[in-house]
Amino acid sequence: MTTEIATAEAQTAESILAKQNEYLWPSHILYYKEPMPLDHGKGSYVTDVGGTEYLDYFGGILTTSVGHNHPKIVERVSGQVAKLIHSSTLYPHANHVNLAEKMASITPGNLQKSYFTNSGTEADELAVMAARAYTGNYDILALRHGYSGNSALGKTLTAQAAWRIESSIVPGVKHAINPYCYRCPFKMSYPDCDIACAQDVEDVIKTTTCGRVAGMLVEPIQGVGGFITPPPEYFSIVAEIVRNHGGVMIADEVQTGFGRTGGKWFGIEQWNVEPEIMTMAKGIANGFPMGNTITTPEVADAMMGKGGLICTFGGNPVSTIASLTTIEIMEEEAPLDVIEAKGVKLRSALEGMADNSPVIGDVRGMGLMQGLEIVTDKKSKTPAPELVNSIFEATRAKGLLIGKGGMYNNTVRLTPPLNTTDDELDTAIGILTEVFAELK
Repeated sequence: MTTEIATAEAQTAESILAKQNEYLWPSHILYYKEPMPLDHGKGSYVTDVGGTEYLDYFGGILTTSVGHNHPKIVERVSGQVAKLIHSSTLYPHANHVNLAEKMASITPGNLQKSYFTNSGTEADELAVMAARAYTGNYDILALRHGYSGNSALGKTLTAQAAWRIESSIVPGVKHAINPYCYRCPFKMSYPDCDIACAQDVEDVIKTTTCGRVAGMLVEPIQGVGGFITPPPEYFSIVAEIVRNHGGVMIADEVQTGFGRTGGKWFGIEQWNVEPEIMTMAKGIANGFPMGNTITTPEVADAMMGKGGLICTFGGNPVSTIASLTTIEIMEEEAPLDVIEAKGVKLRSALEGMADNSPVIGDVRGMGLMQGLEIVTDKKSKTPAPELVNSIFEATRAKGLLIGKGGMYNNTVRLTPPLNTTDDELDTAIGILTEVFAELK
């Protein structure tokens, strides 16, 4: 007896959503009042099963960094699939070591040795283990409003109630105030604040730990947190405090990595800080599952003798060739200075919209990672999540897909493919301008 597998082409949006409701956990979050099952993508565009095409400016949560189904990635991946799909970390492979070498060449400071996993969650977990092994300390610092994934430790590092599950919380994580200038917890304004949020890190260490920490995990720009972007001095102050108390800096580049912030390969470089550990995922392989934890040699060596490490799918031959090819495409089609220039263009347009809109309270981010905090009015700064939902429906109706986030779910997130064209950028800016003009 054979079972016929229904193909995507044979299914309607209604039949796909019916199966989603029947066979998948209801905790899956779907965008839009009428969720759209996608069928295929090309470059900056995706097409749903009904045949409607959209300009995709959220990219699978900042993941399709060089666009959907890039022909070079398709070709290289297809060739690798025909040779060897899987091997595990028990066997060396050329793609695996070549990617590790490339990572060492583009990451800042003395970061050199990689351990590849399947996701950002795993990369962050491994980073915490490495920090504890290297320093001999246990407590880890993270930032309020941060997000670190779906595991027990990931949920604990996360500091938004909506993304935490009580039964999964584990000990050893302390949260400091984040550099949220638009909603400063101290009711101060930059630069007169003397970067009080950075000084809070030392207070947290002195009052909630034994005075020694393993490290601090930070997103250079908070992703799910709503693209919160710290002042220029913030990370250098924090790094000094953490190191003075025995810890290392862990830069979580899951969303900010691979040129996303423009001008630099990794977000933390924008603040001239060299971390001892860096994590990455999402845009690393343009949609193929992969995470990486890269460290200094000293940190990597400290893991020896602490217990065995194995990752069945880590360094997968297919994912690693996808990553190598993604980086190659970036170097050819989306060099760092070009990303920076496109980010300036997008930011300028968004600031112009904000000047003419009563509901755009703040514009923030870097490069092609830009956020708009939506409020009921600029004076009260009252979060307006329902208005964001309306903006979502309006942009979708005009053919543009965007993201959202933030502690109050009121931040619009715009993250085009890094190789998006000027015409595509103009199209997106035009749609957003129309939508915000209609909200006056």
